[in-house]
Amino acid sequence: MLRIASWNVNGIRSAHAKGLLEWIAAESPDILCLQETKAHPDQLPKELLSPVDGTGRPYASFWASARKKGYSGVALLSRREPRSVSFLGIREFDEEGRVLAADFGGLTVISAYFPNSQEGGARLGYKLEFCAAIREFCDGIRARGGHIVLSGDYNIAHTPIDLARPKENEQNPGYLPEERAWMDEFTAAGYVDTFRALHPGEPGHYSWWSYRTRAREHNIGWRIDYHCVDPAIRARIRSASILADVQGSDHCPVMLELEDP
Repeated sequence: MLRIASWNVNGIRSAHAKGLLEWIAAESPDILCLQETKAHPDQLPKELLSPVDGTGRPYASFWASARKKGYSGVALLSRREPRSVSFLGIREFDEEGRVLAADFGGLTVISAYFPNSQEGGARLGYKLEFCAAIREFCDGIRARGGHIVLSGDYNIAHTPIDLARPKENEQNPGYLPEERAWMDEFTAAGYVDTFRALHPGEPGHYSWWSYRTRAREHNIGWRIDYHCVDPAIRARIRSASILADVQGSDHCPVMLELEDP
């Protein structure tokens, strides 16, 4: 079984102070995709650069940091050594630390932090360009016979059941028609939202809650963190879960379990 976790930690140093390493050791996923790390590796203590699982075995860690310090950034931790690790390969996105892709030989696991379209859609154009680029990147892997797990914070609630208050948020970033249309196209192309595949039609499952109100206490949230896979490995999905009780960020981790080929 391959267990892949993804978590927007909203600052890895802050998450570290709130028990990130203890959670990693207790959960011991095979692969952990992190988003919004907000740090460069040279700013981090050794224990964050090489965390250990529950047996004391160290993870290999890979980092894509934004040029702007304290902003964005993704990481990928793995107990299995990948054949190679790459960025998206597009300067405007790589400079914001948006993507890391680890090739495990036939399976590429991608840690992705999709841009926020921001109030009034100020960065909607940038976000849609990113969405097109990540789709092309995934399509290219599929065309070469590879399989994909696209994990991360998409900053998109796809359907009305993916947020607590859809009507009130129809013109808000993360639920704009253009963003939802991209998710429609992505899934129409065969990519599988693993959580929704196993929990169709179930409301009330969220992965992000605003800090501004007591939203988490009342479960007024959004499901914007995903593991999507290509259709060829849909049959390998064993479980997809949202670990809503895990604290340490305004997001919670999401977990995917795949049967080994």
